[in-house]
Amino acid sequence: MPKPLLYRSAAELLEAILSNHQAADKQMERFFRSHPMLGQSDRGFVAETVYGCLRRKRSLAYLLGGDAASAHSLVAAYLLTEGGFSARALTEAGLRPAGVDLATLAAQARNPRTDWPLAARTDLPDWLLQRLLSQYGEAETLELAAALNNPASLDLRVNTLKADRVAVIERLAKEGFAVAPTPWSMLGLRSRDRAPLFGTTAFGDGWFEVQDEGSQLVSLLLEPKRRQMVVDFCAGAGGKTLQLGAMMANSGTIYAFDVSRQRLERLKPRMRRAGLDNVRPVAIAHERDPRIQRLRGKIDRVLVDAPCTGTGTLRRNPDIKWRQPDLTELVATQQRVLAAAAALVKPGGRVVYATCSLLREENDEVVGEFRASHPEFRPRPATEILARRGVGMTMSDDALRLYPHRHNTDGFYAIALDRER
Repeated sequence: MPKPLLYRSAAELLEAILSNHQAADKQMERFFRSHPMLGQSDRGFVAETVYGCLRRKRSLAYLLGGDAASAHSLVAAYLLTEGGFSARALTEAGLRPAGVDLATLAAQARNPRTDWPLAARTDLPDWLLQRLLSQYGEAETLELAAALNNPASLDLRVNTLKADRVAVIERLAKEGFAVAPTPWSMLGLRSRDRAPLFGTTAFGDGWFEVQDEGSQLVSLLLEPKRRQMVVDFCAGAGGKTLQLGAMMANSGTIYAFDVSRQRLERLKPRMRRAGLDNVRPVAIAHERDPRIQRLRGKIDRVLVDAPCTGTGTLRRNPDIKWRQPDLTELVATQQRVLAAAAALVKPGGRVVYATCSLLREENDEVVGEFRASHPEFRPRPATEILARRGVGMTMSDDALRLYPHRHNTDGFYAIALDRER
């Protein structure tokens, strides 16, 4: 396809993503379905350009003179500063955004960035930057932001019901794909590039699932045992549910609760591929749903993967940082969900509260509020739990805290709370 059309496609998609509140990946799927003339390589170029603009939007806008820069200008600035294109090549290909001198922009981009405003250097919105600075200080915030603004690796979790890690490595190698063990999770593998692994026979046979290494470590904190009753309270499409099912050797019962019936429908084919039949997907209306209440005090293990800002996943979802959340409302939801989930746990059982957020308000403060009114729940050190699962990771307190700049995972917070009476 002619390059001018590709540039216009990237700008059109970027503008659509920035102008509404729907997830970028969903909008991208719809865009490509409505533009069938885009071939596979064309779609790859458009997607990479758009995600690059979303990651670098604030620094690109700073180069362009302000946050009001148009989508066409952002695409041009990205291709010039990050995409390896020269001003002359872009101009000759027909990319001439109004009011932008590409040659001047290229010269400005070569200047040192040490004197730029911190917001432009970190490519973070004010609402998030100020919170990270208050928690981590400027030096670590710069390191954290640099990691968040780079694409994530492609991580896999071996399905131990069907294979072990060595077998998956060997089988994928025969299919032409190189993967290596992840440094922390004993179940994890990491692809050296964004390989199309969904088309492999190993994936079709259920030997692995795509799952970030950090997400795998969160699930380990639950320590479910065979024949237990387990609840995944906010199951979504079921990545952690599938891991828990394998950890239980396909025995016992896992209730996969979620308010989205559509997400739970996507779990069902994944269960069949994984060879799991101990999972019961249940669509609920809210955390007080009668189907939940019937299980009060009967459950051995409950995982609460709470709805959150998702700030720990910006490597994969850079669009969410440009939509400021209502933190007050979100925290209130997290508190209600944790309290409702904990009510299911029987004495001697465990609830794990987890988010993919980097913010104290959604993590320590939610758990602190819960524990103040639920003294029967006591934390268990994540370091000790992970050691029992073969993970040599040391935390500074009871919680599991994962960061992309320290652990090369998505950002996660998780804490195990055991009910003593």
